[in-house]
Amino acid sequence: MTFSVTNSMPATPPRPITPVKIAAHHLEKAIALLPQITDTPGDLAIHLQKALLLIAGLDDYLERSTTPESLALTEIAQKTQHEPWQAKFDGGETEQHLEQEMLTGHLEGQALKMFVRMTGAKRVLDIGMFTGYSALAMAEALPEDGCLVACEIDPYAAQFAQRLFERSPHGHKIGIKLGAASDTLDQLIADQATFDFAFIDANKAGYVEYYEKLIGSNLLAPNGYICADNTLFLGEVYLSESEQSDTAKAIAHFNQVVADDPRTEQVLLPVRDGLTLIRRI
Repeated sequence: MTFSVTNSMPATPPRPITPVKIAAHHLEKAIALLPQITDTPGDLAIHLQKALLLIAGLDDYLERSTTPESLALTEIAQKTQHEPWQAKFDGGETEQHLEQEMLTGHLEGQALKMFVRMTGAKRVLDIGMFTGYSALAMAEALPEDGCLVACEIDPYAAQFAQRLFERSPHGHKIGIKLGAASDTLDQLIADQATFDFAFIDANKAGYVEYYEKLIGSNLLAPNGYICADNTLFLGEVYLSESEQSDTAKAIAHFNQVVADDPRTEQVLLPVRDGLTLIRRI
């Protein structure tokens, strides 16, 4: 099977969205300003440069030290990066304001794949699919008789992902549920569906609701796990409330709800933009 990118338009480099990349960006800006400052202590530039070297190379080193993604996942990443998302939204082809930075990506995709293998999950729920990178990464770790239900609200994104799933030998394990994630979860609960592993990466304001639907019902199996994405949200969640966006406040609230919940135990990992692994006790 041949995988290729057919769009010849140059891709716009993704903006920094992880705390590490954002910190590196600010350090680069600070170092660039040093020549404009008179009487700058000589060792200030040295300390800033050392800090930049430590921070700027971390995410790339983690990528290089992680098992390479499959060709099918590479194709999803490349096609997502080349897609003119703003133009699609402006033209009414997408219902949501989508952007390439929503992609899960190599490092996190491999982490999810590892979690699915480690937990022995056979039924996986992906709440917020976008172009399908996380869904396919987890599907690659499922046994042949495993299945993954992917929730996606935007029809264009769902069709985009489905076409790419059909090019992978693991795509048949994935079933897409189109519509608001909350409505899909309600229907799955009504259908008495149960999942061993759930990945939350949809509307950030809905995280607490998704979590409660999973924990407060049989939707999550008794020994099941939840993984929530973006739980560091650009590094804003641990800043003062006055420096937090509304989305960061929603994620900070979710983090506190999970931390205070006696029904579960959790660990927040500083992977990309924050990844919280949650186990039902």
